[in-house]
Amino acid sequence: MKCSYAEYVPIFKALADETRLKIIDMLSCGEMCACDILEYFNISQPTLSYHMKILTDSEIVNARKDGAWMKYALNTFEFETVEKFLKDISEDTDDCICKSLGKCSKDSECK
Repeated sequence: MKCSYAEYVPIFKALADETRLKIIDMLSCGEMCACDILEYFNISQPTLSYHMKILTDSEIVNARKDGAWMKYALNTFEFETVEKFLKDISEDTDDCICKSLGKCSKDSECK
């Protein structure tokens, strides 16, 4: 594996929440203002800010200030990177971690 597993931990922690998954689903349609996201949920503005901070800190959501408003959009590049990471760790590859341990080959089961 050519990447660091640790760099993906914040992303998976950010995704491990139902509200944040719903926010990501909403943002899949395009950039949205925080006020529009807030209308969908029965949560306070500080609670939304908490969730958005986690999503932006993990870099799966981009934020930009537009006058008095915050606008949010998915970081599609980061999602593609995560998708590739999941593909890499879920397939038998030449740089698979089990091969570095000398415990696997394509012809046998892990011991």
